[in-house]
Amino acid sequence: MRNWIKAIVLSVLPMAASAQDTGLKSLETSDSGRQWMAVGRLDIDGTGFCTGALISPTLVLTAAHCLFEKHTKTRIDPSRIEFLAGWRRGSASAYRPARQAVIHPKYVYNGRATSDRVRYDLALIELWQPVRNTTVIPFETGARPDQGEQVGVVSYAHDRAEAPSLQQVCSVMAGHRGVLVMSCDVDFGASGAPIFSLSGERPRIVSVVSAKAELNGENVSLGTALDGSLQLLQAELSNGNGFGLSSGSTGSGKNVGARFIRP
Repeated sequence: MRNWIKAIVLSVLPMAASAQDTGLKSLETSDSGRQWMAVGRLDIDGTGFCTGALISPTLVLTAAHCLFEKHTKTRIDPSRIEFLAGWRRGSASAYRPARQAVIHPKYVYNGRATSDRVRYDLALIELWQPVRNTTVIPFETGARPDQGEQVGVVSYAHDRAEAPSLQQVCSVMAGHRGVLVMSCDVDFGASGAPIFSLSGERPRIVSVVSAKAELNGENVSLGTALDGSLQLLQAELSNGNGFGLSSGSTGSGKNVGARFIRP
């Protein structure tokens, strides 16, 4: 796969890029973004951000590389991470600090863009308290989409950090051993963004954004398939293999109580 894709792994830090008209729809208002409120921004101590999505009241699905420092290549302490559900123009439907996290056991963060790195680029973040808000409904997950299937992505990015955008129609161009190549538009900050199947009554997450890439001169996105990997991460958490949780800790002094701002 690496012979025909030149991948550029996304960073949690904002970086410059040229703006394009790619059919993105801004979800700045509660009306336009109502069904997407469980997608949120993962803020990392004010130094950067990724995108994540709730798959249960306490679990956020995102990319594994979001949990590593770009320069030191060390893991980020989850106490530095806060999930802002439905973040729009300075307010969120719920704010929750991270309690612990788990990454795919085979994921290696070494700065090199390889198919293995994308294949295992998946993480779960457990929150200190559940998000129980009637406007924030966790998403279900679904099976890997087939080649040619239409999907959608909701993401934040460096030039749209204050509200997410929806690209409702992009497609799966190819798939190989757990790596999906899609025509979806992504940029820095979109790491970990949910890729949705839109075929059912409600969108289902079928992949997460791992990287942007170039294929035959066109910009594409690379996604990590959930098959098997998501169940493995859930088992890792259940078996106590998460990192960042200290005995008696309450999130490094953070207020772990609920904060709601109604949209």
